[in-house]
Amino acid sequence: MKDTIIDLIRHGEPVGGRRYRGHTIDDPLTEKGWMQMWHAVGDYHHWQQIISSPLLRCQAFAVALGNRHNISVAIEPRLREVGFGEWEGLSHDTVKKERIDEYRAFLKDPVHRRPEGAEVLGNFIQRVASAYEDVITHHHGKRCLIVTHAGVIRAIIARVVNADPVGLYRIKINNGGITRIRHTETGDMLECLNGQLTGE
Repeated sequence: MKDTIIDLIRHGEPVGGRRYRGHTIDDPLTEKGWMQMWHAVGDYHHWQQIISSPLLRCQAFAVALGNRHNISVAIEPRLREVGFGEWEGLSHDTVKKERIDEYRAFLKDPVHRRPEGAEVLGNFIQRVASAYEDVITHHHGKRCLIVTHAGVIRAIIARVVNADPVGLYRIKINNGGITRIRHTETGDMLECLNGQLTGE
């Protein structure tokens, strides 16, 4: 049985610098952000399907890449970033300085000490897992690219390696970084993290 190859790319740098965007702040990519993503994929174009988060920082690149190589693009709302509630729109520095107790509590226990109004982490992981499983089912034996967010990629990695959700934010996902998962008859294998694509 042919393996299914799932490549995931995190969006590049968005306008507005480092801040909690979640899924309500829909900033576009900077010029640097576009360059990060084009550099990561290089000349590689062996996907049969591209699936993207609906947010602009992902969708714009997915559509451009699909147009360049004549690859079908599907938008999947379940692949949007985790909701950060009251933190959405705030810079990382602002949260660290003005909400230091909240921030420390979140880092220690991101499952139970969420920002006020944030998406429940278990619900987020479940919606991402359901989207990922649908990709595997509908594109079995193919190569697919998922254009999405750090949180979504962390949730998929945690599912693949059976990691506890409490450790989700200990996985560093670079802007424009490529993660590759190989789905086989015996399960999923994490083959690459924060890489670039070259050749086959």
